[in-house]
Amino acid sequence: MHLFFAKRGNRLLNILLSVIFFARFGQILTSLLFKAGQPHALAIFHQTFTPFYYAAPACFYLYITGFLRDRKHLQYIEWLHFVPVLLAVIHVIPWHISPPDWNVVGTQLAQNGYFSLKAKTGLFPPYFHYVFRPLLVTGYLCATWIVVLRLNKKPQQLLDSEGRTWIIFFLRIATFFQLLGLIPFILRSLHIPYVNTCFIVLNCLVLLLVLLYTLHKPYIFYGYLLVAVDWTKKPANRQTGTDSILVPLETENPIRNLATAKKTNLIDAQLVDYALAMKEIMEREQLYLHHDFQIIDLAAKLNLPVHHCSFVINKQIGKNFRDWINGYRISHFLEQYPLKSDRFTIEAIASEAGFKSHATFYNAFRKETGLMPTAYFAMGISH
Repeated sequence: MHLFFAKRGNRLLNILLSVIFFARFGQILTSLLFKAGQPHALAIFHQTFTPFYYAAPACFYLYITGFLRDRKHLQYIEWLHFVPVLLAVIHVIPWHISPPDWNVVGTQLAQNGYFSLKAKTGLFPPYFHYVFRPLLVTGYLCATWIVVLRLNKKPQQLLDSEGRTWIIFFLRIATFFQLLGLIPFILRSLHIPYVNTCFIVLNCLVLLLVLLYTLHKPYIFYGYLLVAVDWTKKPANRQTGTDSILVPLETENPIRNLATAKKTNLIDAQLVDYALAMKEIMEREQLYLHHDFQIIDLAAKLNLPVHHCSFVINKQIGKNFRDWINGYRISHFLEQYPLKSDRFTIEAIASEAGFKSHATFYNAFRKETGLMPTAYFAMGISH
């Protein structure tokens, strides 16, 4: 409910994720009902949650792809993913047919689980549950993995480290539980005996590990599950160096903000002298080639206060420190690429130029040239 009504984050992704959890909640609730022998309540809640069961695989796929592409709205053609939901709604509508025997339904659910429900529960034949739904889950799971694996071939869509950690974590956990739910169905189909208690214990242990992991990763728990904190606007002092990964362009280094708060008392001549000194030492010593080079290191080399360095770079050079140093790195990359492209990959040469991450390099390259590297060199543009 919190995800569905959350005002922070991506509204579309919050809704899709909330539907996934709501469907899981429905499974737990109906499990309690048929374990407790409550056929009347089971009839109501099972039919209520059935459309959510058929929506969850599509929501899972759309959530992952939407997260990777930062989508805020579904395309018209993507609404076709919810055709199974429409079929499920039609299935549960009472069409004056013979009502299902919910005592039998409850017994089968208790014994065999959702994927082996062979009792009639609505308009469509029983295989609507025990054939169509496993195929739906498996198909969307495979499609989601294909999308994620293809991401390696599209560097421009690389996520920041926190986003990548969350999406891989979520995908792996969902895959584990979906496959664990399919294993009893497969074993029964092959007439192989199994102990249901083992699967329950394994579920509980994995859930405990998941909970412990998320509690130790606050940006997952509060940034994606509860959406209580806007983690996209974190201060730059949380980063490990001058390079950041897909940090929004409007996010500024707190040192720059400090520069505006402090009086620099620098005259124009000093601004020019300091700017020339900065450029000279940067080019002479090629300080930009160091992955972890920060503005505090530059200030130490010039024996200047950090806020003076930041003020000079912003006022005289006209860039923030990150963009300024990345400009040197892009220039170095463009000089080295024609000489090394036959022996090294683009990413390797970018790393030699001082970029700590691939995503930072691609963002900086596109900002400096207006193109991605492949398109840039394909056009035969010379540096």
